[in-house]
Amino acid sequence: MKRILLLTTGGTIASRLTDEGLAPGLDGEALARSLGALGDSYDITVRDILHLDSSNIQPEEWRLIARHVFEAREGFDGIVISHGTDTMAYTASVLSFMVRGIPVPVVLTGAQLPIEHPLTDGLDNLRTAFAMAAQGCPGVFLAFGRRVMLGCRAVKTHTTDFAAFDSVNWPAVAVVNGSGLTIREEAIPRVPGPCVLRDELCQQVFLIKLTPGLDPEIFDMLLRMHYRGVVIEAFGAGGLHFIRRNLIEKLHAAARAGMAVVVCSQCLYESSDFSLYQAGQRALAQGVIQGWDMTTEAAVTKLMWALGQTDRVEEVRGIFNESLCGEIQNRR
Repeated sequence: MKRILLLTTGGTIASRLTDEGLAPGLDGEALARSLGALGDSYDITVRDILHLDSSNIQPEEWRLIARHVFEAREGFDGIVISHGTDTMAYTASVLSFMVRGIPVPVVLTGAQLPIEHPLTDGLDNLRTAFAMAAQGCPGVFLAFGRRVMLGCRAVKTHTTDFAAFDSVNWPAVAVVNGSGLTIREEAIPRVPGPCVLRDELCQQVFLIKLTPGLDPEIFDMLLRMHYRGVVIEAFGAGGLHFIRRNLIEKLHAAARAGMAVVVCSQCLYESSDFSLYQAGQRALAQGVIQGWDMTTEAAVTKLMWALGQTDRVEEVRGIFNESLCGEIQNRR
């Protein structure tokens, strides 16, 4: 039998109803028992490491999870992490960078309804996650709604639908159908080199969704607050306004002050391309870093991770020009 480690962190899948609403109340043994006879197909070890709603999972918790994953990489055939859905895509993305090159499958999953609910989706999701963890495909993945997605490509797109996550700008790496778990090997990127834990993160990273008329003075505020990086979701393929409210001038000032500025598209699908329009070319000339076809979750966590590795913006730019774990595909 495959040796599978189940790391539990809380989330809806482990929640029970309290006077204040749903809150994590079940441990990992209860989740493992929910698999019933299917659980007998695996040699399961359970470790409860957190009991949190995923809204409270932050960089400190990411580092804790990453260390557990890294330490278990040689003792198990696969690792399943139960997690709340709200920030699961962020955790899956940041783990992809912190334990890059992990030699075993690391599969995050959760549920839209608690595991004790008679109509829960949690059981199906756990079954899919365990099946993927037993397949031996190295990397960080997210299993939900009978699909398995690359961790750095998953985005939560629904609040209540059981198909809560989409794989953005990348095909699903596996699906559950009448043939069982069908894996698409070509959708799993090969990451060369040994796995080294790199869990240093910079928390001084801000996300801005560009809106018409946004006041450029916000960048002065971020500099005063000692933010070291910002991700901007720009319009379309990379549009930013510079008439009346000159964002591009402020981006230049921020870059001169040593802030790493990553700009991607607020459109969910396809890639940004700052060479297309005047506004984009002006932004590139002022030192912004392109986000290409990365998800917002990947762009934010990659910037936090990159700034945890280096203080030099040019080195951050080099990191963003390279696809480390499949987070970038379409660079024109």
